[in-house]
Amino acid sequence: MGLIIVFVFGVANFALHKAVLHSGHPMLAYLPAMFRSTGGRFSYVFEYLMLAGSMLLVAQGNDGWAWGYVAYSLINALSAWLILTRRV
Repeated sequence: MGLIIVFVFGVANFALHKAVLHSGHPMLAYLPAMFRSTGGRFSYVFEYLMLAGSMLLVAQGNDGWAWGYVAYSLINALSAWLILTRRV
């Protein structure tokens, strides 16, 4: 069950990530050069590594990592909401 939860939240994280990158928010200009040079696509690698690592750990029976990934996802969702609604 934890693996399904992590996967669903992972899909949501990628969707939010894409929405933020395509939002045109002025704050994106302050990304490090490594992220800006690829239009932010390099940050997808970090997102993938977080998802893959969490899924591997949950698959090994460490269900606490599922809750950690859920917390990470909720923080991402809050951040994306703040950026997309231009509250920051």
